Amino acid sequence: MAPDLAEAAYFRFSLKRMPCHKAGMEKTPRTTASPADFAHVTEWVFDLDNTLYPHHVDLFAQIDRNMTAYVRQLLQLEHDEAKALQKRYYHEHGTTLQGLMIHHGIDPDGFLEQAHAIDYSALLPDPDLGAAIKALPGRKFIFTNGSVPHAEAAARALGILDHFDDIFDIVAAGYLPKPAGATYDKFASLHRIDTSKAAMFEDLPRNLQVPKALGMKTVLLVPRNLDTVLLERWEKFSGEDDHIDYVTDDLADFLKGIPAAR
Repeated sequence: MAPDLAEAAYFRFSLKRMPCHKAGMEKTPRTTASPADFAHVTEWVFDLDNTLYPHHVDLFAQIDRNMTAYVRQLLQLEHDEAKALQKRYYHEHGTTLQGLMIHHGIDPDGFLEQAHAIDYSALLPDPDLGAAIKALPGRKFIFTNGSVPHAEAAARALGILDHFDDIFDIVAAGYLPKPAGATYDKFASLHRIDTSKAAMFEDLPRNLQVPKALGMKTVLLVPRNLDTVLLERWEKFSGEDDHIDYVTDDLADFLKGIPAAR
């Protein structure tokens, strides 16, 4: 069922309610795990794309092309027009899918199937990451704006699927994507998560604002060689992102330090 206007309004409200930066409150996120910060954590929540696998793999580029092709075919637009509209929906609504559902009433399942019809061969088994995730004490979840089949395929290719207790995807979220506050609430309620004992790992700064407000430890994954990667302004970490506790460009290395720090 497509989100109704109330859900769309709630999404916009969620963005407005997020904590704002205040002058004089800048802080520098740490890059290695602090013993005290993770001693209480028993719930480990991971985004999927550009988080569980590094940005330079560029798997999402295939999804991006598929979404542009979908928009182009749906609305009979030229490629550049379709891409611009896709990006506008992504920016304004959290996902291209949400924008297309609100403005064009599309079938979400058909869109997700086409968007995730990709080649996963670029993802190679990552035994170091698998061992680091397995060693974390407590439950582990994938929390993605993508679909369960996509998350399963990617995690299976990385050799880490069996280390997760469950996957919470855009379908479970009622197609209302991160960073909407209602979606984090639904995730936490479904899995009975005490957010004060949780940590969340994400590649988009805005998707960590609600988790921080809920009491989670927040870790931002950034691309290696950050200065050479083209990102939109809102995708980049800035000094005003005081809701981010840690920044790292190597998830496995970061996670390895957590059990040792406890």
